[in-house]
Amino acid sequence: LPYTMTSMHIPSPVISLSLKPKDKGSDAGFSKALQRFQKEDPTFRVHVDKDSGETIMSGMGELHLDVYVERMKREYKCEVEVGKPQVNFLETIMQKAEFSYLHKKQSGGSGQYGKVEGWLEPMDPNGDETLEFENQTVGGSIPPNFIGACQKGFEDVTEKGPLIGQPVTGVKMVINDGASHAVDSSELAFRIATVQAFKQGFLEAAPQILEPIMSVEVSAPEEFQGTVIGQLNRRKGVISNSETQDGYVIIEAEAPLNEMFGYSTDLRSATQGKGEFTMEYMKHNPVQADVQRNLISEYEKKKAADSK
Repeated sequence: LPYTMTSMHIPSPVISLSLKPKDKGSDAGFSKALQRFQKEDPTFRVHVDKDSGETIMSGMGELHLDVYVERMKREYKCEVEVGKPQVNFLETIMQKAEFSYLHKKQSGGSGQYGKVEGWLEPMDPNGDETLEFENQTVGGSIPPNFIGACQKGFEDVTEKGPLIGQPVTGVKMVINDGASHAVDSSELAFRIATVQAFKQGFLEAAPQILEPIMSVEVSAPEEFQGTVIGQLNRRKGVISNSETQDGYVIIEAEAPLNEMFGYSTDLRSATQGKGEFTMEYMKHNPVQADVQRNLISEYEKKKAADSK
């Protein structure tokens, strides 16, 4: 029989923690544990941050990562220090914007010259295709052998966006014109020009930070219904449904992950240990204007501190 199998949908991680072994002797067990966990769980990711050199693990929630930290301790006898949880924000744009950027540098011998023009336009940040690069140049305004460098520049700049250094999503970049120099043009020049052109267009296209929104389901005895709803409202949760079954109330809500840290402790103490909840990733939504301002100013401070 001919079988057709659909590929697995593996959601992107929504939360990250930095971690390092407490003592040098645990390094072997530490790396062995991380390799094994990644093989058995495709939603668990590990990478080393290029700027800070920290090992970052990412997953689908606080509990998900807590389980792996505990397993390292028990199965690999590896005690780890865990850093502050980092929510995986995304950056996008809300409107179309044009760009025109000339990268020109002369410093003895052959210089660097590359000009790119075009526009950025928004796509659905939660769609299947979240980034797209399109070449619409005609007449060799940018020689064909440099288009690949332009695309590489686009890939570079979308890894760390201009607002808070988070990945860019939901953006299409179209290059439709440019200029080159017979001697000074190079792949590097066009790569740099594309990065700077993207930043220029991005900041003029109503840039927006997106945060992960979680689908939360809370179950607690009926007498605590008001308390549970109040807690969710304080954490900017939006109640979508509530029903009662056998003396228990089940409340469904949508809430930003950034507001949900420490919720399990709060819920237990407010419901005499009888309340429980499940939470899973739903989508990314725009953050509120005040949150966006705070995130940008924190990022600017961190950048200034790192450059000292």
